Amino acid sequence: MFRYFIVALVVLGLDQATKWLVVRNMNLFQTIPLWEGVFHITSHRNRGAAFGILQNQQWLFIVITIVVVSGITYYLLQLKASQPLMSWSLALILGGSIGNLIDRVRLGEVVDFLDFRLIQYPIFNVADSAIVVGVGIMIFLTIRQPSEKEDSLTTKEAGDSQ
Repeated sequence: MFRYFIVALVVLGLDQATKWLVVRNMNLFQTIPLWEGVFHITSHRNRGAAFGILQNQQWLFIVITIVVVSGITYYLLQLKASQPLMSWSLALILGGSIGNLIDRVRLGEVVDFLDFRLIQYPIFNVADSAIVVGVGIMIFLTIRQPSEKEDSLTTKEAGDSQ
């Protein structure tokens, strides 16, 4: 079970280390093309949520993130090892959420730097990536798993046919 918290800590550490490198070594809005026109490292700050919505609502984001982090931690402790894929997804979301929370509390904004220009995607960071992957796994598991109602109907139908 603790391996999921270790994954969250690794995500958090990688996120904070990469943000620190960007803040320490780049000027705001400076860009370093790694693949010209496709992928750049661009020093950017976001005072809003995903895609820059709800700018300057830091207290709202801090409170919501604390609630989410608390809920994820509780749920991870309840799951133990019973649902490993769901636990992996929660661990990724937990690490990413704490990474962005630290930025909001410490800096009043989130440090972003991964800039995919080929598809004109908003600039993001390691924490955002972990959250998106974690939510993607969660959505996949939710779609893949039949609901309890469907599952009980299938079990009942199988019993009736015998």
